[in-house]
Amino acid sequence: MSTQTALKTTPLNAVHREAGAKMVDFGGWDMPVNYGSQIEEHHAVRTGCGLFDVSHMLPLDVRGENVRAFLRRLVANNVDKLQSAGRALYSCMLNEAGGVIDDLIIYFMDESWFRLVVNAGTAEKDLAWMEKMNAEWGMGLTLTPRRDLAMVAIQGPKAAEVLNNALPGVDLITGNLKPFNAAAMGEMFVARTGYTGEDGFEVMILAKSAPMFWRALSEAGGKPIGLGARDTLRLEAGMNLYGQDMDETQNPLESGLAWTVDMKTERDFVGRKALESSELSKQMVGLVLLDKGVLRGHQKVLTKHGEGEITSGTFSPTMQQSIALARIPMGIAPGEEVEVEIRDKKLRAKVVKYPFVRNGKILVA
Repeated sequence: MSTQTALKTTPLNAVHREAGAKMVDFGGWDMPVNYGSQIEEHHAVRTGCGLFDVSHMLPLDVRGENVRAFLRRLVANNVDKLQSAGRALYSCMLNEAGGVIDDLIIYFMDESWFRLVVNAGTAEKDLAWMEKMNAEWGMGLTLTPRRDLAMVAIQGPKAAEVLNNALPGVDLITGNLKPFNAAAMGEMFVARTGYTGEDGFEVMILAKSAPMFWRALSEAGGKPIGLGARDTLRLEAGMNLYGQDMDETQNPLESGLAWTVDMKTERDFVGRKALESSELSKQMVGLVLLDKGVLRGHQKVLTKHGEGEITSGTFSPTMQQSIALARIPMGIAPGEEVEVEIRDKKLRAKVVKYPFVRNGKILVA
């Protein structure tokens, strides 16, 4: 008898299967990796509009009169930057050693309600950590996981057009929505955020309404996109993936995320002391392969200052070149060449400043 645990499913699982998606186990979730051609899906997002089921990620409502004070201590970025309703902030949540427990988005709705979106694979760990801090600090907050919501990302230069055609009248909300801002209308929550380097929205909607919403978006011109293209798109956009580019053994300063850490104010947050005393020996850089081959995670990078490692690598459909994010010794500057060990060969790669692609444009020479 099999003791295998059943995979978790999103409210759109049946819709993906009807569409002939190739389904895979993604961190315990049954998710579509592609619907045919991963390359075509990638280009659809860069040139038109792609639809992503991101309902495996967890929206988490944090409510109470001390919610701002709680988040001030909990995360490395400063929630005091959030002053207008709907404004969003990207941050890392650290442990005492400065390691990254998770990266997340925080939306400020009002002084007693902030909504967080955390990664699927770390959701239970994140919630346990937040509940522990809530109790230890005596904050008296209510943390509510919103598994009653589905989440759909609508991404690409035609994202606004597709969303407006699928939901006539939604442009009353989205028309004035700036990037990294959100608005709530009843249980519907629309954020101008994404993970592709293109314009777009992430929409939360009641789970029971998700299949109808997905079909309306498809009829309006949105193309279903799987996890495969999601990964090549985010890597071209220079966006970290939790568990590959950072985790609890790495601090955000070594992971290209110094911009998400607020050390300018006196605010004390979990992990700050560790960051202040850490001596940086590694940096995150972009690599473009100059020889023939494909860059992949965990390949060794050889530099004049010692060894490093690729954290994420792929063949870029937009650039038609192999690219990677790599953690390498300090002192290596953009434009310098390094070597990457691929099987038994040493191939040349150039260090570049990422992102590689944003808004359909190639940014590295």
